[in-house]
Amino acid sequence: MYYFPEQPPYFLLIIGFLIALTSGLALSGTLKVIVQQWPEDNAKSSKSASSLKQLFVPFLGITVGVSVFLSSGLEIFGFPSPLALGIGLPVSLLTCLLVWLQLGSLLTFAKREGMQALDLDS
Repeated sequence: MYYFPEQPPYFLLIIGFLIALTSGLALSGTLKVIVQQWPEDNAKSSKSASSLKQLFVPFLGITVGVSVFLSSGLEIFGFPSPLALGIGLPVSLLTCLLVWLQLGSLLTFAKREGMQALDLDS
């Protein structure tokens, strides 16, 4: 037996995409401000944990948006709602958790070694 939703969640797909997009723009702007403040903060020797606290809300928005987008996309392609949520939420949450951990270590490395250490061309 095949599953065809009567009302595919196209609206939720668009909303999830827009939430992730706007939160990504907010994360980008906040990250630029944090990096610009690093020369001033070196005298104060602040930790990168405070930087991660500033990035948490935009990153949480990205996580929610990606979760809604992925679950809605799976539902549009014929997955029943509980199965779409059962696949979409763990995949998106695990991916976002791994990206969050990588972002934290990358910020710590860049602050300690400088942005030139991240240049892959040299």
